[in-house]
Amino acid sequence: MTPYFFGYGSLVNRQTHAYPDAHPAQLNGWHRAWVRCAGRDTVFLSVVPDTTTTIDGLIAAVPQNDWAALDARESGYTRIGSGDAVAHPLTLQPLVAHYQVPEDTHVDTGDHVILLSYLDVVVQGFLREFGEVGVTRFFETTAGWETPVLNDRAAPQYPRAQSLSKDETDLVNDHLSTQKATLVQP
Repeated sequence: MTPYFFGYGSLVNRQTHAYPDAHPAQLNGWHRAWVRCAGRDTVFLSVVPDTTTTIDGLIAAVPQNDWAALDARESGYTRIGSGDAVAHPLTLQPLVAHYQVPEDTHVDTGDHVILLSYLDVVVQGFLREFGEVGVTRFFETTAGWETPVLNDRAAPQYPRAQSLSKDETDLVNDHLSTQKATLVQP
């Protein structure tokens, strides 16, 4: 049986990958968090166990069980089995895995930033899959907004950066304002 991954960040944006048979889905018992790791200037978007939270995302097939390219893309993360925590529209129950930054690599301090070019990609994906309500849920089920956001839109540092419409850009900016996020210049 073909396995699937559950993506909860940039993998929700179908423009950043070519994995087939993608469907909106939810992961029960986890919330998202921006996490700092030693040796990096930017934070990772990861998931943390939380029995009270369900997050939206996207599942997609991993043909021929070939995880190599996805594991390389998700470097710094560990792939873990999702068990029955993923709700999806498929009639068959495939094996599903998601990625998590290992907790033993997290650090509590540092001058880390969230790349705005990365956040733009994530929000664009959530908007296309779940509408504005889904974008709101993304922000509400993600911790760590006290982390400064680097405004790299003019020269994106995220390798899979996408162009956003003015409405999409305004949506990201409005939610960052609601979160009282600090925007810093490069």
